[in-house]
Amino acid sequence: MADGQDGLGRWPISCELPVQWGEMDALKHVNHTVFARWMETTRMYYFIACGFVDLFEKEGVGPILAGLKVDYLAPVRFPDKVTVHTTITKIGSSSFEMDYRITSAAMGGETVATATVSGVVFDYNANRSTPMPDSLRAKILKLEASGSG
Repeated sequence: MADGQDGLGRWPISCELPVQWGEMDALKHVNHTVFARWMETTRMYYFIACGFVDLFEKEGVGPILAGLKVDYLAPVRFPDKVTVHTTITKIGSSSFEMDYRITSAAMGGETVATATVSGVVFDYNANRSTPMPDSLRAKILKLEASGSG
């Protein structure tokens, strides 16, 4: 998980989401695929905040998911509210890693899942990876600096 080196890993974005009845499966807990959707929603708020969405709309350069690893620590059930926290922990020349921490209100803020996503900066017009623009890197570092840790 994030350690705050190089100005990253400060958890600047979080999103509170209500657990929906239909998100539970036959075993009466939230299905594992829902956690990925929760992270996707929070990731998009991060990408809006750092300007990644604007970059995609203007230049066709945006993020693409390369990998996802989730550790499920406790089952989540309806009714509940979860908070999904996210942060960028590593930036490479054309790649990045994001960490996630999902907490449950019904369990007193207990962490119910952690995850890491590997992403790539992708030029959708050329259909290939591309270096992360310095302007985007600077916006990510500024956003991370606003995080609460």
